[in-house]
Amino acid sequence: MRNYILLIIFMVSQSHSLAYAQPIPVEAYGKLPNKSMVVISPNADRMAYRDVAEGKDYMLVIDIKANALIAAIDTSMVKPDYSYFIDNERLIFVVSQNKRLWGYRGRHEISTAFVYNISSKKMHQLLTPGYGIYSGQSQLGRVVGLSADKKYAYMPAYKSTNKYNLYKVNLTKKRKPKLYRSGTSDTIDFFLDEDGKVLARERYNEKYNIHRVDALIDGDWQEIFREETPYRTKGFNGITPDKKSLVMLSQDKAHGRWAYYTMSLADGKISPPLFSHEHKDVEHVLTDVNRVVHGVQYSGFVPTYEFFNEKLNARMRGLKKVLPNNTFTVMNYTPDWNSMVFYLDGEQSSGDYILYQQGTLRMLASTRPDIPGQAVHPVKEYSFKARDGLTIPTLITTPLGQEPKNLPAIMLPHGGPESYDKLGFDWMTQYFASQGYLVIQPQFRGSKGFGSKHLLSGRGEWGRKMQHDLTDAVNHLADQGMIDKNKVCIVGASYGGYAALAGATFTPDLYKCAVAINGVYDIKQMLYTEKRDYGKDHWVLSYWQDVIAKGDVNEDHLAQISPINHAKNVTSPVLLIHGEYDQVVPLKQSEDMLDELEDAQKNVTFIELEQGDHDLSKAKNRMKALKAIDKFIKQYI
Repeated sequence: MRNYILLIIFMVSQSHSLAYAQPIPVEAYGKLPNKSMVVISPNADRMAYRDVAEGKDYMLVIDIKANALIAAIDTSMVKPDYSYFIDNERLIFVVSQNKRLWGYRGRHEISTAFVYNISSKKMHQLLTPGYGIYSGQSQLGRVVGLSADKKYAYMPAYKSTNKYNLYKVNLTKKRKPKLYRSGTSDTIDFFLDEDGKVLARERYNEKYNIHRVDALIDGDWQEIFREETPYRTKGFNGITPDKKSLVMLSQDKAHGRWAYYTMSLADGKISPPLFSHEHKDVEHVLTDVNRVVHGVQYSGFVPTYEFFNEKLNARMRGLKKVLPNNTFTVMNYTPDWNSMVFYLDGEQSSGDYILYQQGTLRMLASTRPDIPGQAVHPVKEYSFKARDGLTIPTLITTPLGQEPKNLPAIMLPHGGPESYDKLGFDWMTQYFASQGYLVIQPQFRGSKGFGSKHLLSGRGEWGRKMQHDLTDAVNHLADQGMIDKNKVCIVGASYGGYAALAGATFTPDLYKCAVAINGVYDIKQMLYTEKRDYGKDHWVLSYWQDVIAKGDVNEDHLAQISPINHAKNVTSPVLLIHGEYDQVVPLKQSEDMLDELEDAQKNVTFIELEQGDHDLSKAKNRMKALKAIDKFIKQYI
């Protein structure tokens, strides 16, 4: 623990000296993190990360001990998604691009994987549309396993529109992929052991709503799991270390929480929950490159972990003990787990990557060097009772050095809506706090991470009880004297953008301004677009119909909860921001909302982000958006 304490002394001395006096410019919050996507090699001698400092965008490979640059790959023309080492000499990079597919309407987000040899500095694409596989597909970055000799990757892809197969792809040179195992039109996944033996395939039939798993037993496919469901309610996420079972995430009915189960590949028998928590959901599993599961991450404002290995559990408890007010997120690890990369943020950090080795902690990279630890505004957990008595977990961010008394405020509902906020550093939240605003992040009903009851209580409540929770948060904090009710602006992206305009139209006297980024404003149009893009039988359409209207979709209901139909109610200024290439929520949603507001002669400003996506992932667009928000809110609060 001595090395832990040395790190703590260093970080506290940096973070908790006198109150930070120098103002942080808006540009420090608006730019992308300088360093991200940090991963280490199996021997822990090398690390790779994305570096976007000084207007450049590279994936860099570093010798950790010598602190020397080994390789640099220009990624300025693509969006890096993630990377990982397959051995000490080679990396797989998965990137995406927004572009057109020949013969297909519109633009598409194309995901692709590359393998890079550090010694030879050579790189090649693993799967290419039209090169041994079907040309009209976009998701080609997924590797489901590696051969034991690391010469091949196993990757799923379509051979034709009705054949989703598993291919053996050469990792040493560019070659046409070889068919490894045939699939079906409804296959969605394959599972293998470390020797490349196919163990099972997962299927989902959109037309008949059948979710099933087939095991390969004595050379034949045998069904071991079947469930009729309009969309999948169980997740098959990996295999057990003995390779005899699949790992399944499903709801533990005893606690109403997502839990970890195993399902036997021999007969489909499902175990009692192995990882389960009364107050937390199993959010995802921690696996190796062949998807062998070693532990789980639980949901919550601060992530927590549980491993099969008790030493790893003790390690996480030790970190939590010495840094109780910070978030440690497991980002990467060596196959033996002796070296681990953590992302640290919270009370003492604006985002740092830390390497754990043999009881020591070492700083690898700072994501935001322009925002020192002592300038991070405190984020606290809070809760209140909604008007119907439901407890709403909430995060409150208060400007440094100020008491939460009669402060101007920003209501910041998250996207999803089946998502949730976390306690760590959030660039937009911290920006608002730096300007003197108290930031409110209610985890309104319908948010995930707080149990199935909280999640399901949001079904059919868009624009209704989900919106009431935001209204109740403002009224509660005003009654407590924490905020000035006459100085509240609502800001949100995606579903949060919907909530922002719902606030401006359904409770026009509550907010002095509204900012909506890549939001949905016409629910009928949204469902039409989903049906057009996916088809009437697709699970995506069934999911949204259930979330929005509990499956009972009628035009009157959709019209009532769509802000576009209530533009006449708006009394406060509105700022609409939307990415030109948003593939999640079409630009048309904001263009149509703009037309309605202008026709109603409302105070509205619209900013279209050139080549912008749903997540503001381009540096210039994030900066442009934040500067526009900064100017807009200062004008109206």
